[in-house]
Amino acid sequence: MTAPSFDIVVFGATSFVGQILTKYLAEYLADQREPVRWAIAGRSAAKLDEVKRSLGAVGQSLPVIVADASDEAQLRAMCAQTRVVVSTVGPYALYGEPLVKVCAETGVDYCDLTGEAQWIRRMIAKYEEAAKQSGARIVHCCGFDSVPSDMGVYFLQQQFRQQWQVPATEVKMRVRSMKGGASGGTVASMVNLVSEATKDPALRKELRNPYSLCPEAHGFTSRQKPVSSALYDQDFDAWVAPFVMAAINERVVFRSNALSGMAYGADFTYNEGMLTGTGAKGRLGALAVVGGLGGFMLGVVFKPTRALLERFVLPKPGEGPSPQQQLTGRYDIRFFGRSAQGQTLRVKVTGDRDPGYGSTSKMLGQAALSLALDHVQDGAKVGRGGGFWTPATMFDERYIGRLTKHAGLAFQVC
Repeated sequence: MTAPSFDIVVFGATSFVGQILTKYLAEYLADQREPVRWAIAGRSAAKLDEVKRSLGAVGQSLPVIVADASDEAQLRAMCAQTRVVVSTVGPYALYGEPLVKVCAETGVDYCDLTGEAQWIRRMIAKYEEAAKQSGARIVHCCGFDSVPSDMGVYFLQQQFRQQWQVPATEVKMRVRSMKGGASGGTVASMVNLVSEATKDPALRKELRNPYSLCPEAHGFTSRQKPVSSALYDQDFDAWVAPFVMAAINERVVFRSNALSGMAYGADFTYNEGMLTGTGAKGRLGALAVVGGLGGFMLGVVFKPTRALLERFVLPKPGEGPSPQQQLTGRYDIRFFGRSAQGQTLRVKVTGDRDPGYGSTSKMLGQAALSLALDHVQDGAKVGRGGGFWTPATMFDERYIGRLTKHAGLAFQVC
């Protein structure tokens, strides 16, 4: 059997985040700090050549593969040339399935930045057995959805066990501050999810199930309490509002607990929210967030208002924060953990770019590199076998090391 030509292929390199990811990898690998053979792929040869030209001298020798997200034969030809595919082609619920199917069937490792829980559940149901048989490691949610949350809980649990030899059975994540813009791709994914849910009662029921991404026999019975309105949190001494990414992040963290043999405890509880401050100002801020999210969801539900929002308000696919906005973006998220015995611990995770794009591209790039390098020995896969993994169950301290050294993140006890 011929060895693949590449370690990593960036699929969707011409997309908004694909271009950021490609630039990051080109700069990161320019000095050959790690022995990686890589290529870029997409449906348009002309646009791929534009991406190469934008990289200057580094891009001149970068191989290009033409493959359409809907053409299974082209995707199979692409996957035959690589060990890892990192995909930025979303909304994944509309365009992502053929590539996941091909990777699962051919044994090629895969990672992406989706935050679409309903699509992830479908992919697990349809292709997990194939991935287990082929050895493909499929890792969704390797961007801001849901690396800071999932790896943040993983880090907190490590610290907890080191200090008290028990897990934190109750964990809260709170966004302390966040600065960054949205892209058309992210908005399109959110609009598609709301559109699907309005037409499908079964999907609406699934979206109310916090354990929807856990294996069927997960055994969890704890009643979760997501932040769905303005509330005062005594553990943070501040008002809290709902966090729009909680819906995917919480489910990923619960799946991590299930896949790790209930390492966080059978009665583990977790929720996410945004800190809005103290006193009357904090309460008003929380109520404003609730109102804003409610108005957005209501506007998207109805077709006429959705059309108006898409035409005049929301960014279009391919649009997103400027390079300057990406550089000046940041985030600071805090975790509070409590054990069944009452011990407590706080940690924080920070990022030095806008969360959705500047930081996401680095997290996603390092996830692909970790799959290609950290979990391979003498050309053979080691560690996790085939299947659908979360960041916290596929990766480990080496990934946290990559994030802190090369992706601008920090994980700290506070």
